[in-house]
Amino acid sequence: MGQRSPLDGPRCVAPQGRLDALTVPRFEEGLRDHLNHGAAYLVVDFGEVTYISSSGLRALLIARRLARNQGGDVKLCRLSPRVYEIFEMVGFTQVFGIYDSVEAAQSAFLPSSTHSEEEAGLSQ
Repeated sequence: MGQRSPLDGPRCVAPQGRLDALTVPRFEEGLRDHLNHGAAYLVVDFGEVTYISSSGLRALLIARRLARNQGGDVKLCRLSPRVYEIFEMVGFTQVFGIYDSVEAAQSAFLPSSTHSEEEAGLSQ
């Protein structure tokens, strides 16, 4: 199987509720499933996540490592203030790209020349 590029479109994963010891195994399985089936570019949409535990943070680090081993990455978006605070406390705001929307996170994977016509100098 060939390596996917960001132009193939990143996959989006959207967990819900609490990411804790009870729910993280399913979350981690979903991330691994995408990564093991050629999706090296993942966006994790935290719009419906109310809490993340250390096991959830660990799952994200593992997913990031697996994605990077395939030449990809993991981007995060729509973190609530509470979840963002947790990421900030553990230094994950310096580790992961964090965006306001799914679209912004997906666009961050694209080469800068393809982000928009305006950025490329094609619009007036």
